Amino acid sequence: MRGRLEGKVALVTGGASGIGEATAKLFAGEGASVAIADLQVERGERVANEIRTAGGAAAFVRGDVASDADARRMVAFAVERFAGLDVLVNNAGVESPKAVLDTSEAEWDHVMAVNAKGVFLCTKYALPEMRKAGGGSIINISSIFGLVGSPAFAAYHASKGAVRLLTKSTALAHAAEGIRCNSIHPGVIQTPMIEEVIAASPDPAAARAEWTALEPVGRFGRPEDVAYGALYLACQESSFVTGAELVIDGGFTAR
Repeated sequence: MRGRLEGKVALVTGGASGIGEATAKLFAGEGASVAIADLQVERGERVANEIRTAGGAAAFVRGDVASDADARRMVAFAVERFAGLDVLVNNAGVESPKAVLDTSEAEWDHVMAVNAKGVFLCTKYALPEMRKAGGGSIINISSIFGLVGSPAFAAYHASKGAVRLLTKSTALAHAAEGIRCNSIHPGVIQTPMIEEVIAASPDPAAARAEWTALEPVGRFGRPEDVAYGALYLACQESSFVTGAELVIDGGFTAR
């Protein structure tokens, strides 16, 4: 059987670990040629090598999504290496668990630059290439914290809420061109990011129990849980889906 992304080219930012790694591997397994972008060179190269060893097509490019020059270069890398661009997964992100009063201006700017501006920049440079291809799919990884609030995570909430509405604006602006744009809103997912938040807490064991208790299904999500959602939004099965929010949260926001 041909894969669901056979012949497609995908760029996955933050593809060296967590949700990005799982997405890159799943896409490659479904026939896509995958450009993996990240600041983590060793881990990014490892993911690309593992995909190639398994018979897939992948290449790694180092880049910072918050840099205009890097965003342009990452998109150009994917296009030059694999002769086009059909799918962009804006997954790269950072987190700050602090409330407003505890958040410095520098911390706010960093989170907003990576999580919000990074999506804007990569989308900006991917769109012309998708126009050339006659269409495409942009998948923005937001968060449940882009849908609902909490007492902390002020900058993170703001950035992921921005991603949610930038997604809808992009979808409406380019629907007639066959370019779709959707957001995914993961709940608590077992990634290096959540592990850093837990490890930084005064009582990591208690923090892990508290985070787990937030999920009605009683466990953290797996990166693959989100990757399969991205696969659906990347392929033709979702051709009538744009400007939508795919919530993958174990029931967190059903309360």
